[in-house]
Amino acid sequence: MKSRINIQYYKHPYAEFILGSYEDCLCLCDFRYRKMRANIDKRIQHGLKASFIEQNDEVLEQANNQLEEFFLGQRISFNMSLLHVGTEFQKFVWHSLMAVDYGDTTTYRDLAIETGNKSAIRAVASANGANAFAIIVPCHRVIGSNHELVGYGGGLPLKRKLLEFEQDFKF
Repeated sequence: MKSRINIQYYKHPYAEFILGSYEDCLCLCDFRYRKMRANIDKRIQHGLKASFIEQNDEVLEQANNQLEEFFLGQRISFNMSLLHVGTEFQKFVWHSLMAVDYGDTTTYRDLAIETGNKSAIRAVASANGANAFAIIVPCHRVIGSNHELVGYGGGLPLKRKLLEFEQDFKF
């Protein structure tokens, strides 16, 4: 019997998200209607050898509650067990993203330097784009080296809105 990934949807005025849990860990919190949706879903399902089923559980409730607190300006970080499905390089980049403080930004170049390969900017950008944890693994905090807004699964207007939101609620 194939394992299952419980999924639910979380709607917010900024965007709609798909949340997924697998064995008491959150494995997905991403924009429901992004261009890479099918690729990310396939990677997660294949990597976990599991299928999606729309069913709520405690992990999804916790994710829903923490997202709500974030969008109310009451939470600056998330504390739940995350299950990252990807390559070791992707996991390294995603872990590095989690170290970018609320209200701050970093660049693809700085993240590439952190990997030990300053010329890995494209690989870092690709890993950033493959992030399955929108908001929780804050890829919206990554900007271009010229400090311009570049690439975001939720679109650049949402990226700008999230960065401005975090500035308004910066502690």
